[in-house]
Amino acid sequence: MTNFEKWDKEFRANNLFAFNNEEKALLYLKVRAICRGKLIQEFTEKYEFKLNSTKVNDQFSELYGILENCPERMSILNSYLRDRNNEWYKKMGIDEEKVKSGLRKINAYEWGGDQNNSLDQYLVRRYIKVISDYDTLQKKANEIAENAWKFVQTSWYNNWTSYLIESLFKKHERVLSAIGEIKSVDFFIDDYPIDLKVTYFPNEYMEKKLKAKLGHKEITWLKNKAKSWGIKPDKNLTDAEQITYLKEELENHGHSEVITELAKEKRSIINETCKQPKELIKWLYENQSSRLFGAENRLFLILVDAKDMKQSWKMKRAFSLIEPKINDYLNNFTANSLKEINFIVNKQNYTALSDIIFIMKE
Repeated sequence: MTNFEKWDKEFRANNLFAFNNEEKALLYLKVRAICRGKLIQEFTEKYEFKLNSTKVNDQFSELYGILENCPERMSILNSYLRDRNNEWYKKMGIDEEKVKSGLRKINAYEWGGDQNNSLDQYLVRRYIKVISDYDTLQKKANEIAENAWKFVQTSWYNNWTSYLIESLFKKHERVLSAIGEIKSVDFFIDDYPIDLKVTYFPNEYMEKKLKAKLGHKEITWLKNKAKSWGIKPDKNLTDAEQITYLKEELENHGHSEVITELAKEKRSIINETCKQPKELIKWLYENQSSRLFGAENRLFLILVDAKDMKQSWKMKRAFSLIEPKINDYLNNFTANSLKEINFIVNKQNYTALSDIIFIMKE
């Protein structure tokens, strides 16, 4: 088995941990990064490598074999990738300031559909499969249009905030972009392949930690507190709506200390997690979407509005807050920054290197 075949097999088996601190494995990833479209042609012409293959897949293995025997292989690849780092976010002729201005115009973070499913699945499940009368369906046209718009707007917000945040990493001198868009690798930090995940402090994880502290789920704890003062829950509300209602009623009845206590417990959980992030990292790997499962090295950027966690979505456009945190992390990055994480998914053991950058709004 050749080195190319070995690392190609590991890559396809999703064993990205094997690629850490292995030069021939890193070579595989960096060559893969340029094996797209015109990139490989441009690269081979620039450095005068002659390929006999005409298909990109065959050119990939052939170029790997050539570079494997080239003493200057890493300096050549790094130079080529570095020259194109700043092209990544300019390639589409995007006006970043105009995008940022558009992002500031969004006042609500509403999916309209189900954020865990595609819009077409939501529409099929909500309207197409359950409404047999066309006249009834036609009356839902405005509702469908509103749902579709909310889904598109929120998806647009997520896409372009993620795009701009990723570009902040790729502008840094210690970062090399995986310009060919390798699956599971967005960029390299000091030769560590990294997949960036921008997200929020997970509600499910907070609920789990709160239950350990309070002895009950948040909604049960609030119901018990409210009951002691004769405040009844509204059975017509969802759990999320119920929590908001109970908090408002407790405050209206002069018991704001309950809300303060709850906020204090949540803040302590956030502080503890910031100091010891490995448990949350493991949780994030083990609770990822099965559709998007990956065991690659991940750098999580977690946005937290400590005063109102429901408003954390707005922080995704707080670039003046995010950029210095990213630069500080990259400036101080060392071989020990990434933690080894062992996790289990579907009874299978995985290992990855990972870390979290917390962006907090006090």
